[in-house]
Amino acid sequence: CNNHLESKTEILTPETTYHLYNRANGSEKLFRSEENYRYFLTRYQEYVLPIADTFCYCLMPNHFHFLLRVKPEAVLINYFRSRLERRPNPQGFKNLEGLRADLPRLLTLQFSNLQNSYAKAFNKMYKRKGSLFMHPYKRLEVNDTAYLRQLVHYIHLNPVEAGLVSAAGAWKFSSWHGLVSGNHSFICRNEVIDWFNDMENFIQFHTQEPIHAVQS
Repeated sequence: CNNHLESKTEILTPETTYHLYNRANGSEKLFRSEENYRYFLTRYQEYVLPIADTFCYCLMPNHFHFLLRVKPEAVLINYFRSRLERRPNPQGFKNLEGLRADLPRLLTLQFSNLQNSYAKAFNKMYKRKGSLFMHPYKRLEVNDTAYLRQLVHYIHLNPVEAGLVSAAGAWKFSSWHGLVSGNHSFICRNEVIDWFNDMENFIQFHTQEPIHAVQS
């Protein structure tokens, strides 16, 4: 597709929309229980919500998908500055003037911390050792509204395509319920629904067959 660009690196840039995804090593599972799914989302909200707006997600037994947009540079600088100022000896900074140049590393570090903190807790719970994730993470840059709609559909229909459930709404661990119900959620609900014009079209769009958007 010409409306998305795949990067071989994990560098993220402000005000850019990405399909971010990763999977477990080999035949391992990332999530073995409902508690695992909930814990991962808790860590996601801790590490990612301060730096990105989230539009869609799905957690599968052996992989995950998120559709998000990195926040504007000014918001990111304020966030990281406030964190650095709370530390007695900020690592990697003689002062805060180099913060803007170091944003790519700091953004990547947030996602690394998410995966590392989850893997550490997961390994402790199940008495396992070694790397849990196949790679740091992969991402696709998205710059087309039509493709955004396809990605939302693809992400929500992942469990259907995998044969785990018969409909998107039957899977507990995705953004579908937060978008459809209107209940409090960290998902940017209004913007997502606007991509489909209204809720009726959003639901109708999801009755189509699953789309093979990307190999995870």
